[in-house]
Formats: sequence, structure tokens, C-alpha cells
Amino acid sequence: MSNTIDTIKEQISSNDILLYMKGNPRAPQCGFSSQAVQALMSCGERFAFVNILDNPDIRAELPKFANWPTFPQLWVKGELVGGCDIIVEMAGNGELQALINSAVGTSEE
Repeated sequence: MSNTIDTIKEQISSNDILLYMKGNPRAPQCGFSSQAVQALMSCGERFAFVNILDNPDIRAELPKFANWPTFPQLWVKGELVGGCDIIVEMAGNGELQALINSAVGTSEE
């Protein structure tokens, strides 16, 4: 179990934008993951992902580590942003674009 937590910490720390999801960005395996991917892709920046369906240990341990029970989970610069509802809401009001831009060091101006 501690190896799984170490893996999660490594994934989060080595990727500025990381989405834990069901499936992959080209073939999401649930509607919530699909919505999260669409919102992230609309920001125009590359992001890393982990398919939790291929990683049952991460699927089991990440909710405890993050204190967030559901997937997808978006992490930006080592901080949990939230799940699908939060991601979609932030995309709708422009906050997601600003957050992603700041994570990759670009500005909107």
C-alpha cells in the first residue's frame, strides 16, 4: 500500500496538470471523465492522465490519500482541484483556463 501512495505522490509531483480518470482522453470510460477531458482540452494545454481502471491499487488508495471519494480527480501543481462538477463549473466561468495558464506559465493577455 505504501508503494501505491509513493506512486501517487510521484505522479502528482511530476505532472503540473494531472487527471485521474476512467479510460483515457481519446476514449473516456464514463460520462464524468468525458466531461472533465472536454473541459481540460478546451484549455489548449497538454495534460497527463492516469487510467484508474488499469490501476486498481491507485483506484483504491487515491480517494483516501486525496480525501476525495470520486473520479475523475484533477490535480494542478500538486493541489487537488476537484471532480467533474468543479472542473466543468470552472471551465464555464473561465477559472479553469486561468488555472491551467498559470500552471504552464502562460498568460491570457
